[in-house]
Amino acid sequence: MLKRFFHYDNPVFQAINTIGEIIILNFMWMLFSLPVFTIGASTTALMYSCMKLHHHDGYPWSNFWTSFRENFKQATALFFIYFIAGGILAADMILGNQARNSYGTFMKVAACVLAIPYFLTLLYVFGVQSKFVNRVKDTIRYSFFLAIRNWKATLQMAILVVVVVWANTTVGLVNYLTIMFGAGFIAYFFTAYYNRVFEPYLPKDEDEIEDEIEEQRAEQPQKEDH
Repeated sequence: MLKRFFHYDNPVFQAINTIGEIIILNFMWMLFSLPVFTIGASTTALMYSCMKLHHHDGYPWSNFWTSFRENFKQATALFFIYFIAGGILAADMILGNQARNSYGTFMKVAACVLAIPYFLTLLYVFGVQSKFVNRVKDTIRYSFFLAIRNWKATLQMAILVVVVVWANTTVGLVNYLTIMFGAGFIAYFFTAYYNRVFEPYLPKDEDEIEDEIEEQRAEQPQKEDH
């Protein structure tokens, strides 16, 4: 029975193994994010590795390093774009709140309106970067398109982010758990949606095409011999 428990096909063993790999990926994400300006590249690598992890494809550390290296330039550019844009939005909110006049109200409303596409694209942008080859501006544009088109998945992802932020601001222990494990588990949750959302836009390999042809042939009514 013990041998059967540790067999790879055992669901309990697979779950424990997956949790362990998520923790490893979370540690790698923290390590590769230490220079700060590499957060975009490490987040892209984390998303890519977690997408692969859902399919038990390859090794997490090699997937992480491959994606980090290949996406470093564009992912870093995306990080700086979102970092600067987020800083501007935050500054507008703070200055608008301090102004306490009609101009301040306008600044706050404008910042809130612009924060919507900012937040929606941020939910997808590093996942899109990890899976597709595009220019930076196209990656941002496609992220917004995917967020709107798949609004149910977007809503659930947004709720998770809100819950995590709320928990970290109200319960001290959650801060420790988020630092130690949070990024990995959030990425694993997000990539469950990414795998489904991205699938229609991914090129199909020859085996998949042959399988579809066989399925279509099987569904066609057989002609009777006369």
